[in-house]
Amino acid sequence: MLTLMSKAGPLVMWLIFLGGLMAAATFLERLLHYHRAQINAADFVTGIRNALGRGNIPESLALCDETPGPVAQVVRVGVLNHNCSREEIREAMQDAGHSEVVKLEHNLPILATVAQVAPLMGFLGTVLGMIATFHVIEQVELATPGQLAKGVWEALQATAAGLIVAIPAYVAYNYLVIRLQNLVLDMEKSANAILNLLTHGDKDVPPVTLAGKPRN
Repeated sequence: MLTLMSKAGPLVMWLIFLGGLMAAATFLERLLHYHRAQINAADFVTGIRNALGRGNIPESLALCDETPGPVAQVVRVGVLNHNCSREEIREAMQDAGHSEVVKLEHNLPILATVAQVAPLMGFLGTVLGMIATFHVIEQVELATPGQLAKGVWEALQATAAGLIVAIPAYVAYNYLVIRLQNLVLDMEKSANAILNLLTHGDKDVPPVTLAGKPRN
């Protein structure tokens, strides 16, 4: 990449290179965050169910506090509101779930933006390179291939660099979205399991749902 930058248009190539660094840093940060947030939701819910079955609310809250990730935070809200109606518990857990999704989505727009903008930056570099080529033709009536090569080189390298950054960024973004959706699904399943346990399976109120999440 640095070799390409030394031969192609410096401004556009540096912008593409900077975008690539931002995308890589964002991907690694989100990947680590999602890894820490992922738990065995089924085992966690079983532990909460056992504690609630004994009527031990403090133990349930302690288990939530000791467990990392958004699933535990959503369930904790439900346990805290165990004396409320099913509708109130559902709304509290749903609000908590939406807040956790917002945290999970943090920085994802950076990755999406790089994936979308990098090819455009490459196209801009291509246009600038072709402008430089035609400028040489205008200045020199019989321009040699060597004189024209620099502009063509800049055009081709900028296009390649934009795609080199955009393709992995797009793949990384979609991979993280899948990880996020799995976490959202765990939150919904766990929240509804605890909701049904706290309200003895009353079905009159709709279940907890985070439909429409994540946002692109």
